[in-house]
Amino acid sequence: MSHTDKKIRGRIEVIKGDITKINADAIVNAANSSLMGGGGVDGAIHSKGGSAILDACKEIIAQIGHCPTGEAVITTGGNLPAKHVIHTVGPVWQGGKNGETVKLIQCYKNSLLLAAKQGFRVIAFPNISTGVYNYPKDEAAAVAVHTTIDFLLDNPLPEKVVFCCFDTTNYNWTDFYLQTYLKEESK
Repeated sequence: MSHTDKKIRGRIEVIKGDITKINADAIVNAANSSLMGGGGVDGAIHSKGGSAILDACKEIIAQIGHCPTGEAVITTGGNLPAKHVIHTVGPVWQGGKNGETVKLIQCYKNSLLLAAKQGFRVIAFPNISTGVYNYPKDEAAAVAVHTTIDFLLDNPLPEKVVFCCFDTTNYNWTDFYLQTYLKEESK
């Protein structure tokens, strides 16, 4: 087992489920730039988290105007089991020629940086941009796994990252890229 493999094995988990039920220091929300809630995971987090999340988002927007694509901000977890929500705005897929990959990398990196700065031990990510934003699920999974591994290799926090996939296709691709990485590193 390589040194790199030891630094990663056990720190990343891939599950299929409902991110709003995860007990963690923070869950990540695939938000829109208004932070006011929307469809998919964003709507579920706002709905189940209650008004405290929306109130915190309104305060943030009053200060910054909107949350740019690739950036991340933090709020309370409200009524969720998670103590906090890290809101990040994923890119809308436009064929891959408008910097979507760079923006998606920034979503993961900025969310991980914010979690580390806050001292969070456990965070969970949804499949950012793979719903109504139409990012190809295989490419998004590769970005998610590789960006997270690169971050964890250089940082002790978060200690654990959970990829909470909302469907079988996202789960299969995310698990595929994680297992492929671990196989390569154990050679």
